[in-house]
Amino acid sequence: MNMTSRPLLGCIADDFTGATDLANMLVRGGMRTVQSIGIPSAEVAAGLDADAIVIALKSRTTPAAEAVAESLAAMEWLRERGCEQIFFKYCSTFDSTPAGNIGQVSEALLAKLGGDFSIACPAFPENGRTIFRGHLFVQDQLLNESGMQNHPLTPMGDANLLRVLDAQTLGKVGLLRYDTVANGSDAVRARIAELRAEGVTMAIADAVSDADLYTLGEACADLPLLTGGSGLALGLPGNFRKAGKLRDIDAAQRIDIPGGDVVLAGSASVATNGQVSAWLEAGRPALRIDPLALAAGQPVVEQAITFARDSGQTVLIYATSTPDEVKAVQQKLGAERAGAMVEDALGQIAKGLLAAGIRRFVVAGGETSGTVVQALGVQLLKIGAQIDPGVPATVSDGRQPLALALKSGNFGARDFFAKALKQLAGEA
Repeated sequence: MNMTSRPLLGCIADDFTGATDLANMLVRGGMRTVQSIGIPSAEVAAGLDADAIVIALKSRTTPAAEAVAESLAAMEWLRERGCEQIFFKYCSTFDSTPAGNIGQVSEALLAKLGGDFSIACPAFPENGRTIFRGHLFVQDQLLNESGMQNHPLTPMGDANLLRVLDAQTLGKVGLLRYDTVANGSDAVRARIAELRAEGVTMAIADAVSDADLYTLGEACADLPLLTGGSGLALGLPGNFRKAGKLRDIDAAQRIDIPGGDVVLAGSASVATNGQVSAWLEAGRPALRIDPLALAAGQPVVEQAITFARDSGQTVLIYATSTPDEVKAVQQKLGAERAGAMVEDALGQIAKGLLAAGIRRFVVAGGETSGTVVQALGVQLLKIGAQIDPGVPATVSDGRQPLALALKSGNFGARDFFAKALKQLAGEA
Protein backbone atom coordinates (compact mmCIF):
# COMPACT_ATOMS: atom_id res chain seq x y z
CA MET A 1 0.00 0.00 0.00
CA ASN A 2 1.32 3.44 -0.96
CA MET A 3 0.71 5.98 1.79
CA THR A 4 2.29 9.40 2.05
CA SER A 5 2.04 9.01 5.82
CA ARG A 6 1.35 6.10 8.14
CA PRO A 7 -2.01 6.19 9.96
CA LEU A 8 -1.71 6.65 13.70
CA LEU A 9 -5.10 5.52 14.95
CA GLY A 10 -7.11 2.58 13.65
CA CYS A 11 -10.81 2.52 14.50
CA ILE A 12 -13.54 -0.11 14.20
CA ALA A 13 -17.16 1.02 14.52
CA ASP A 14 -20.10 -1.35 14.94
CA ASP A 15 -22.42 0.72 12.75
CA PHE A 16 -22.22 3.35 10.03
CA THR A 17 -23.48 6.43 11.87
CA GLY A 18 -21.28 5.55 14.82
CA ALA A 19 -18.33 5.56 12.46
CA THR A 20 -19.10 9.05 11.15
CA ASP A 21 -19.70 10.22 14.74
CA LEU A 22 -16.21 9.05 15.69
CA ALA A 23 -14.64 10.42 12.51
CA ASN A 24 -16.25 13.77 13.26
CA MET A 25 -14.64 13.85 16.69
CA LEU A 26 -11.20 13.04 15.31
CA VAL A 27 -11.46 15.69 12.59
CA ARG A 28 -12.41 18.26 15.23
CA GLY A 29 -9.20 17.28 17.01
CA GLY A 30 -7.14 17.92 13.88
CA MET A 31 -6.72 14.37 12.58
CA ARG A 32 -7.17 13.86 8.85
CA THR A 33 -9.72 11.07 8.90
CA VAL A 34 -11.32 8.78 6.35
CA GLN A 35 -14.16 6.33 6.87
CA SER A 36 -14.23 3.08 4.97
CA ILE A 37 -17.43 1.11 4.44
CA GLY A 38 -16.12 -2.27 5.51
CA ILE A 39 -12.49 -3.27 5.06
CA PRO A 40 -11.12 -1.26 2.13
CA SER A 41 -10.51 -2.97 -1.18
CA ALA A 42 -6.97 -2.99 -2.53
CA GLU A 43 -7.95 -0.25 -4.98
CA VAL A 44 -9.35 2.01 -2.25
CA ALA A 45 -6.50 1.26 0.14
CA ALA A 46 -3.88 2.27 -2.43
CA GLY A 47 -4.91 5.92 -2.27
CA LEU A 48 -5.42 6.34 1.47
CA ASP A 49 -3.55 9.14 3.20
CA ALA A 50 -4.87 9.88 6.67
CA ASP A 51 -3.94 10.20 10.33
CA ALA A 52 -6.92 8.05 11.34
CA ILE A 53 -8.88 5.36 9.53
CA VAL A 54 -12.35 4.38 10.68
CA ILE A 55 -13.71 1.07 9.37
CA ALA A 56 -17.51 1.01 9.55
CA LEU A 57 -19.07 -2.39 10.09
CA LYS A 58 -22.69 -3.35 10.48
CA SER A 59 -22.00 -5.63 13.43
CA ARG A 60 -24.08 -4.21 16.28
CA THR A 61 -26.96 -6.63 15.82
CA THR A 62 -25.33 -9.51 13.94
CA PRO A 63 -24.64 -12.83 15.72
CA ALA A 64 -21.77 -12.39 18.19
CA ALA A 65 -19.43 -14.83 16.43
CA GLU A 66 -19.90 -12.97 13.14
CA ALA A 67 -19.31 -9.58 14.80
CA VAL A 68 -16.12 -10.87 16.43
CA ALA A 69 -14.79 -12.31 13.16
CA GLU A 70 -15.48 -9.11 11.20
CA SER A 71 -13.95 -6.93 13.92
CA LEU A 72 -10.80 -9.05 14.16
CA ALA A 73 -10.36 -8.92 10.38
CA ALA A 74 -10.71 -5.12 10.46
CA MET A 75 -8.20 -4.85 13.28
CA GLU A 76 -5.65 -7.00 11.45
CA TRP A 77 -6.02 -4.81 8.35
CA LEU A 78 -5.46 -1.67 10.43
CA ARG A 79 -2.43 -3.09 12.20
CA GLU A 80 -0.89 -4.13 8.89
CA ARG A 81 -1.09 -0.44 7.90
CA GLY A 82 0.91 0.55 10.98
CA CYS A 83 -1.82 1.93 13.28
CA GLU A 84 -0.34 2.44 16.73
CA GLN A 85 -3.56 2.18 18.73
CA ILE A 86 -6.93 0.51 18.08
CA PHE A 87 -10.26 2.07 19.04
CA PHE A 88 -13.47 0.00 19.12
CA LYS A 89 -16.41 2.38 18.85
CA TYR A 90 -19.99 1.60 19.86
CA CYS A 91 -23.00 3.75 20.60
CA SER A 92 -23.07 6.27 23.44
CA THR A 93 -26.18 4.45 24.69
CA PHE A 94 -24.14 1.21 24.92
CA ASP A 95 -26.96 -0.55 23.15
CA SER A 96 -26.55 -4.12 22.05
CA THR A 97 -28.51 -7.33 22.18
CA PRO A 98 -28.68 -9.41 25.40
CA ALA A 99 -26.20 -11.79 23.76
CA GLY A 100 -23.67 -9.06 22.88
CA ASN A 101 -21.79 -7.79 20.97
CA ILE A 102 -19.83 -5.12 22.85
CA GLY A 103 -18.25 -7.41 25.42
CA GLN A 104 -17.42 -10.25 23.08
CA VAL A 105 -15.82 -8.01 20.46
CA SER A 106 -13.85 -6.05 23.07
CA GLU A 107 -12.42 -9.21 24.64
CA ALA A 108 -11.51 -10.72 21.27
CA LEU A 109 -9.71 -7.55 20.13
CA LEU A 110 -7.87 -7.25 23.45
CA ALA A 111 -6.71 -10.87 23.34
CA LYS A 112 -5.52 -10.57 19.73
CA LEU A 113 -3.56 -7.44 20.60
CA GLY A 114 -1.91 -9.24 23.51
CA GLY A 115 -3.32 -6.73 26.02
CA ASP A 116 -4.57 -7.44 29.52
CA PHE A 117 -6.70 -4.35 30.19
CA SER A 118 -8.95 -1.82 28.51
CA ILE A 119 -11.69 0.60 29.44
CA ALA A 120 -15.28 0.94 28.28
CA CYS A 121 -16.59 4.50 28.21
CA PRO A 122 -19.60 5.37 26.04
CA ALA A 123 -19.97 8.84 27.60
CA PHE A 124 -20.70 11.77 25.26
CA PRO A 125 -21.56 14.75 27.52
CA GLU A 126 -22.09 17.12 24.58
CA ASN A 127 -25.04 14.94 23.59
CA GLY A 128 -26.24 14.35 27.15
CA ARG A 129 -24.66 10.92 27.72
CA THR A 130 -22.83 10.75 31.04
CA ILE A 131 -21.65 7.93 33.31
CA PHE A 132 -21.62 8.14 37.10
CA ARG A 133 -20.89 5.22 39.44
CA GLY A 134 -21.10 2.99 36.42
CA HIS A 135 -24.64 4.06 35.50
CA LEU A 136 -25.38 5.62 32.10
CA PHE A 137 -27.59 8.68 31.93
CA VAL A 138 -29.24 10.20 28.85
CA GLN A 139 -29.72 13.86 29.75
CA ASP A 140 -31.24 13.62 33.27
CA GLN A 141 -32.70 10.14 32.89
CA LEU A 142 -31.25 6.71 33.46
CA LEU A 143 -30.67 4.84 30.21
CA ASN A 144 -33.55 2.45 30.83
CA GLU A 145 -35.97 5.38 31.33
CA SER A 146 -34.77 7.49 28.37
CA GLY A 147 -36.71 5.87 25.55
CA MET A 148 -33.92 3.40 24.78
CA GLN A 149 -35.96 0.74 26.56
CA ASN A 150 -38.25 0.89 23.51
CA HIS A 151 -35.58 0.53 20.83
CA PRO A 152 -36.93 -1.93 18.24
CA LEU A 153 -33.63 -3.80 17.79
CA THR A 154 -31.51 -3.18 20.87
CA PRO A 155 -33.77 -2.24 23.81
CA MET A 156 -31.81 -1.27 26.92
CA GLY A 157 -33.51 -2.20 30.19
CA ASP A 158 -30.56 -1.65 32.53
CA ALA A 159 -28.53 1.52 33.14
CA ASN A 160 -25.88 -0.31 35.18
CA LEU A 161 -23.12 -0.79 32.62
CA LEU A 162 -21.13 -3.11 34.88
CA ARG A 163 -24.01 -5.58 34.84
CA VAL A 164 -24.53 -5.16 31.09
CA LEU A 165 -20.84 -5.66 30.26
CA ASP A 166 -20.37 -8.48 32.80
CA ALA A 167 -23.13 -10.47 31.07
CA GLN A 168 -21.22 -10.26 27.78
CA THR A 169 -17.68 -11.01 28.96
CA LEU A 170 -15.69 -13.87 30.47
CA GLY A 171 -13.16 -11.65 32.24
CA LYS A 172 -13.59 -9.59 35.40
CA VAL A 173 -15.30 -6.20 35.01
CA GLY A 174 -14.38 -3.26 37.23
CA LEU A 175 -15.11 0.46 37.67
CA LEU A 176 -12.98 3.57 37.23
CA ARG A 177 -14.98 5.81 39.53
CA TYR A 178 -15.56 9.50 39.03
CA ASP A 179 -13.58 10.54 42.13
CA THR A 180 -10.50 8.92 40.56
CA VAL A 181 -11.07 10.50 37.14
CA ALA A 182 -11.58 13.92 38.76
CA ASN A 183 -8.09 13.70 40.27
CA GLY A 184 -6.42 13.62 36.87
CA SER A 185 -4.54 11.28 34.55
CA ASP A 186 -1.92 10.23 37.10
CA ALA A 187 -4.67 9.08 39.46
CA VAL A 188 -6.34 7.19 36.63
CA ARG A 189 -3.09 5.44 35.69
CA ALA A 190 -2.56 4.45 39.31
CA ARG A 191 -6.09 3.06 39.58
CA ILE A 192 -5.63 1.13 36.32
CA ALA A 193 -2.54 -0.52 37.85
CA GLU A 194 -4.64 -1.49 40.90
CA LEU A 195 -7.45 -2.88 38.74
CA ARG A 196 -4.97 -4.92 36.75
CA ALA A 197 -3.55 -6.34 39.99
CA GLU A 198 -7.11 -7.31 40.98
CA GLY A 199 -7.52 -9.26 37.75
CA VAL A 200 -9.84 -6.78 36.06
CA THR A 201 -9.59 -6.87 32.26
CA MET A 202 -12.35 -4.37 31.36
CA ALA A 203 -13.37 -1.32 33.42
CA ILE A 204 -16.35 0.97 32.96
CA ALA A 205 -15.01 4.53 33.20
CA ASP A 206 -17.13 7.29 34.72
CA ALA A 207 -17.25 10.60 32.82
CA VAL A 208 -19.62 13.53 33.27
CA SER A 209 -17.80 16.22 31.26
CA ASP A 210 -15.49 16.64 28.30
CA ALA A 211 -12.68 17.35 30.78
CA ASP A 212 -13.09 13.80 32.12
CA LEU A 213 -12.79 12.39 28.58
CA TYR A 214 -9.57 14.33 27.97
CA THR A 215 -8.24 12.95 31.27
CA LEU A 216 -9.11 9.39 30.30
CA GLY A 217 -7.63 9.81 26.83
CA GLU A 218 -4.33 11.06 28.25
CA ALA A 219 -4.20 8.35 30.91
CA CYS A 220 -4.85 5.59 28.39
CA ALA A 221 -2.37 6.73 25.73
CA ASP A 222 -0.31 3.55 26.12
CA LEU A 223 -3.16 1.04 26.07
CA PRO A 224 -3.23 -0.97 22.82
CA LEU A 225 -7.03 -0.96 22.79
CA LEU A 226 -9.65 1.59 23.83
CA THR A 227 -13.40 1.01 23.64
CA GLY A 228 -16.17 3.55 23.97
CA GLY A 229 -18.34 6.15 22.33
CA SER A 230 -16.99 8.91 20.15
CA GLY A 231 -16.55 11.20 23.16
CA LEU A 232 -13.61 9.15 24.40
CA ALA A 233 -11.77 10.08 21.20
CA LEU A 234 -11.61 13.73 22.31
CA GLY A 235 -8.30 13.23 24.08
CA LEU A 236 -6.59 11.00 21.52
CA PRO A 237 -5.39 13.55 18.91
CA GLY A 238 -3.59 15.44 21.69
CA ASN A 239 -1.60 12.33 22.61
CA PHE A 240 -0.24 12.02 19.08
CA ARG A 241 0.36 15.76 18.84
CA LYS A 242 2.27 15.73 22.13
CA ALA A 243 4.43 12.92 20.75
CA GLY A 244 5.24 15.07 17.69
CA LYS A 245 3.38 12.77 15.29
CA LEU A 246 0.46 15.02 14.34
CA ARG A 247 0.40 18.35 12.54
CA ASP A 248 -1.83 21.18 13.74
CA ILE A 249 -4.24 21.70 10.81
CA ASP A 250 -7.89 22.15 9.90
CA ALA A 251 -8.70 18.55 8.96
CA ALA A 252 -12.31 19.03 7.73
CA GLN A 253 -13.03 18.25 4.08
CA ARG A 254 -14.88 21.00 2.17
CA ILE A 255 -18.19 19.76 0.76
CA ASP A 256 -20.14 21.32 -2.13
CA ILE A 257 -21.87 18.72 -4.28
CA PRO A 258 -24.36 19.81 -6.99
CA GLY A 259 -27.50 17.81 -7.69
CA GLY A 260 -30.80 16.93 -6.07
CA ASP A 261 -31.28 15.94 -2.44
CA VAL A 262 -33.51 13.79 -0.24
CA VAL A 263 -34.04 12.94 3.43
CA LEU A 264 -34.49 9.26 4.38
CA ALA A 265 -35.47 8.35 7.95
CA GLY A 266 -35.76 4.83 9.31
CA SER A 267 -35.07 5.42 13.00
CA ALA A 268 -37.85 5.21 15.59
CA SER A 269 -35.91 7.16 18.23
CA VAL A 270 -37.26 10.11 20.17
CA ALA A 271 -34.89 12.54 18.43
CA THR A 272 -35.74 11.39 14.91
CA ASN A 273 -39.46 11.45 15.67
CA GLY A 274 -39.01 15.10 16.66
CA GLN A 275 -37.08 15.86 13.47
CA VAL A 276 -39.77 14.25 11.31
CA SER A 277 -42.43 16.24 13.18
CA ALA A 278 -40.51 19.48 12.58
CA TRP A 279 -40.38 18.73 8.84
CA LEU A 280 -44.12 17.99 8.69
CA GLU A 281 -45.02 21.05 10.76
CA ALA A 282 -43.10 23.20 8.27
CA GLY A 283 -45.41 21.90 5.53
CA ARG A 284 -42.60 20.24 3.57
CA PRO A 285 -43.43 17.25 1.33
CA ALA A 286 -43.12 13.83 2.94
CA LEU A 287 -44.13 10.24 2.31
CA ARG A 288 -44.42 7.59 5.02
CA ILE A 289 -43.35 4.01 4.34
CA ASP A 290 -45.89 1.52 5.70
CA PRO A 291 -44.32 -1.85 6.63
CA LEU A 292 -47.70 -3.58 6.32
CA ALA A 293 -48.03 -2.30 2.74
CA LEU A 294 -44.54 -3.65 2.02
CA ALA A 295 -45.50 -7.01 3.50
CA ALA A 296 -48.64 -7.04 1.34
CA GLY A 297 -46.51 -6.67 -1.80
CA GLN A 298 -47.67 -3.17 -2.69
CA PRO A 299 -45.31 -1.11 -4.95
CA VAL A 300 -44.12 1.07 -2.08
CA VAL A 301 -40.58 1.53 -3.42
CA GLU A 302 -41.74 2.60 -6.87
CA GLN A 303 -44.31 5.00 -5.38
CA ALA A 304 -41.66 6.61 -3.18
CA ILE A 305 -39.22 7.08 -6.07
CA THR A 306 -41.95 8.61 -8.22
CA PHE A 307 -43.05 10.89 -5.37
CA ALA A 308 -39.51 12.20 -4.83
CA ARG A 309 -38.71 12.54 -8.53
CA ASP A 310 -41.92 14.38 -9.44
CA SER A 311 -42.36 16.62 -6.41
CA GLY A 312 -40.06 19.41 -7.61
CA GLN A 313 -38.91 19.89 -4.01
CA THR A 314 -36.71 18.15 -1.46
CA VAL A 315 -38.79 15.41 0.14
CA LEU A 316 -38.67 13.34 3.29
CA ILE A 317 -39.32 9.61 2.94
CA TYR A 318 -39.68 8.07 6.36
CA ALA A 319 -40.59 4.92 8.25
CA THR A 320 -40.26 6.62 11.63
CA SER A 321 -43.02 5.62 14.05
CA THR A 322 -43.93 5.88 17.71
CA PRO A 323 -42.94 3.00 20.04
CA ASP A 324 -46.56 1.79 20.13
CA GLU A 325 -46.79 1.78 16.33
CA VAL A 326 -43.51 -0.12 16.07
CA LYS A 327 -44.72 -2.75 18.55
CA ALA A 328 -47.99 -3.19 16.68
CA VAL A 329 -46.16 -3.82 13.41
CA GLN A 330 -43.67 -6.17 15.07
CA GLN A 331 -46.50 -8.21 16.55
CA LYS A 332 -47.93 -8.74 13.06
CA LEU A 333 -44.71 -9.23 11.10
CA GLY A 334 -42.08 -10.11 13.69
CA ALA A 335 -39.37 -7.66 14.79
CA GLU A 336 -36.64 -8.97 12.47
CA ARG A 337 -38.82 -9.21 9.40
CA ALA A 338 -40.36 -5.76 9.93
CA GLY A 339 -36.97 -4.10 10.37
CA ALA A 340 -35.38 -5.89 7.44
CA MET A 341 -38.25 -5.03 5.09
CA VAL A 342 -38.11 -1.32 5.92
CA GLU A 343 -34.32 -1.12 5.65
CA ASP A 344 -34.32 -2.97 2.33
CA ALA A 345 -37.04 -0.67 0.96
CA LEU A 346 -35.14 2.47 1.96
CA GLY A 347 -31.99 1.08 0.36
CA GLN A 348 -33.86 0.39 -2.89
CA ILE A 349 -35.38 3.87 -2.79
CA ALA A 350 -31.94 5.44 -2.33
CA LYS A 351 -30.58 3.46 -5.29
CA GLY A 352 -33.53 4.52 -7.46
CA LEU A 353 -33.12 8.15 -6.49
CA LEU A 354 -29.41 8.03 -7.30
CA ALA A 355 -30.34 6.92 -10.81
CA ALA A 356 -32.81 9.83 -10.94
CA GLY A 357 -30.08 12.41 -10.21
CA ILE A 358 -30.09 12.71 -6.43
CA ARG A 359 -26.58 13.42 -5.17
CA ARG A 360 -27.13 14.59 -1.57
CA PHE A 361 -28.57 12.21 1.03
CA VAL A 362 -29.52 12.98 4.64
CA VAL A 363 -30.12 9.66 6.42
CA ALA A 364 -31.47 9.09 9.95
CA GLY A 365 -30.81 5.84 11.78
CA GLY A 366 -27.76 3.61 12.13
CA GLU A 367 -29.24 0.55 10.44
CA THR A 368 -30.84 2.72 7.75
CA SER A 369 -27.56 4.51 7.07
CA GLY A 370 -25.73 1.22 6.67
CA THR A 371 -28.28 -0.08 4.19
CA VAL A 372 -28.39 3.16 2.20
CA VAL A 373 -24.62 3.53 1.97
CA GLN A 374 -24.27 -0.03 0.75
CA ALA A 375 -27.10 0.43 -1.77
CA LEU A 376 -25.38 3.53 -3.13
CA GLY A 377 -22.12 1.63 -3.59
CA VAL A 378 -20.13 3.98 -1.35
CA GLN A 379 -16.75 2.59 -0.27
CA LEU A 380 -15.00 5.55 1.33
CA LEU A 381 -16.09 8.78 3.00
CA LYS A 382 -14.06 11.92 3.62
CA ILE A 383 -15.17 13.81 6.71
CA GLY A 384 -16.29 17.43 6.61
CA ALA A 385 -17.42 19.91 9.24
CA GLN A 386 -19.85 19.10 12.03
CA ILE A 387 -23.57 19.67 11.45
CA ASP A 388 -24.69 18.82 14.98
CA PRO A 389 -22.73 17.11 17.79
CA GLY A 390 -21.87 13.62 16.60
CA VAL A 391 -22.90 14.20 12.98
CA PRO A 392 -20.54 15.56 10.31
CA ALA A 393 -21.13 16.26 6.66
CA THR A 394 -19.30 13.70 4.50
CA VAL A 395 -18.43 13.23 0.84
CA SER A 396 -17.86 9.90 -0.89
CA ASP A 397 -14.71 9.19 -2.84
CA GLY A 398 -14.87 8.09 -6.46
CA ARG A 399 -15.86 9.20 -9.94
CA GLN A 400 -19.32 10.33 -8.88
CA PRO A 401 -18.99 11.90 -5.40
CA LEU A 402 -22.05 12.03 -3.18
CA ALA A 403 -22.68 14.23 -0.15
CA LEU A 404 -24.08 12.37 2.85
CA ALA A 405 -25.13 13.16 6.40
CA LEU A 406 -25.47 9.88 8.32
CA LYS A 407 -27.22 10.48 11.61
CA SER A 408 -27.61 8.16 14.58
CA GLY A 409 -31.31 8.00 15.44
CA ASN A 410 -30.77 9.62 18.82
CA PHE A 411 -28.64 12.54 17.59
CA GLY A 412 -29.35 15.98 16.19
CA ALA A 413 -31.45 19.01 17.02
CA ARG A 414 -35.10 19.23 15.99
CA ASP A 415 -34.19 21.21 12.84
CA PHE A 416 -31.37 18.82 11.90
CA PHE A 417 -32.75 17.89 8.47
CA ALA A 418 -32.88 21.50 7.28
CA LYS A 419 -29.39 22.25 8.63
CA ALA A 420 -27.91 19.15 7.07
CA LEU A 421 -29.35 19.91 3.64
CA LYS A 422 -27.82 23.39 3.69
CA GLN A 423 -24.40 22.10 4.72
CA LEU A 424 -24.33 19.35 2.11
CA ALA A 425 -25.09 21.96 -0.55
CA GLY A 426 -22.21 24.14 0.67
CA GLU A 427 -24.56 26.86 1.94
CA ALA A 428 -23.77 26.65 5.65
